[in-house]
Amino acid sequence: MTVTIYDVAREANVSMATVSRVVNGNQNVKPATRKKVLKVIEELGYRPNAVARGLASKKTTTVGVIIPDISNSMYAELARGIEDIATMYRYNIILSNSDQNQNKELQLLETMLGKQVDGIVFMSDVISTELLYEMERSPTPIVLAGSIDETNAVASVNIDYHGAAYEAVKKLVDNGHKKIAFVSGPLSSKINKDFKLKAYKEALEDAGIDYDEKLVVECNNSYDEGMKAVATLQPYEPTAYFVSNDEMSIGVIHALEESGKKVPEDAEIISYENSKLARMARPMLTSIAFPLYDIGAVSMRLLTKYMNEEEIEEKQVILPYRIEERQSTKNNA
Repeated sequence: MTVTIYDVAREANVSMATVSRVVNGNQNVKPATRKKVLKVIEELGYRPNAVARGLASKKTTTVGVIIPDISNSMYAELARGIEDIATMYRYNIILSNSDQNQNKELQLLETMLGKQVDGIVFMSDVISTELLYEMERSPTPIVLAGSIDETNAVASVNIDYHGAAYEAVKKLVDNGHKKIAFVSGPLSSKINKDFKLKAYKEALEDAGIDYDEKLVVECNNSYDEGMKAVATLQPYEPTAYFVSNDEMSIGVIHALEESGKKVPEDAEIISYENSKLARMARPMLTSIAFPLYDIGAVSMRLLTKYMNEEEIEEKQVILPYRIEERQSTKNNA
């Protein structure tokens, strides 16, 4: 038989309200009474009914987290930041993979809302018009983590994607390169197309270098695609590569090495992510430090403010970035 709060109250000879206060950490209980109730809870193996508590408080103390792919190291680090802050504020996490599929994203959003979660942290390369509409009308607070909503209707946490990309390309220009390739993730992503690619073009233009669309290769963010990109670009002989993420960057390095080129002696590479892979690669990757953990942690903290109706100073949060210089550029070889 399931042990109930009534059983604990009867065995401890206290009211159910007292047991509830002990379980919920309310300090308005005498130490001796608290000790007695906790002893009975341990002896009976009582576990509070989260559903019943949720019905009473109109809160489930759960947060839905929707990300594209938990097996990707980038999203795993982001999820860790979310989970650590959620634990700090005593929220449980329901984690779902959307596979970057817009229909599945809508379905998962509906599922989370149906589960009566108290809030949602959402990450996607593309926030569709339909998805944005559902988010705007949601009675449950939602925060976008590392995702762009140009209407600023939904709270979000990001970095200055344009500024980071511009700084990376400018660094390659300053190192004397005139043929700089851009190995991009899918250009259906607003961050890739409207920020990284635009910054790439502007950095070249400001340096007096003509933009050449043949030096831009669109990939699907994988190691294999990074290798294929080098084969596509080789006829145009780029001497430097700006790459959208670390996994593709490693593919670029290995393809260059297989073709007889050395990094950074023959070709310099700057990546955009700075995951653990950047330090594991040889040579180690110079990379824009995209603060994945911090984006997850700050997104969750911002969500707790909405859920607890705290004052919100800034709805769109922009975190700092930096370029972590390592061995794939000459000045740190």
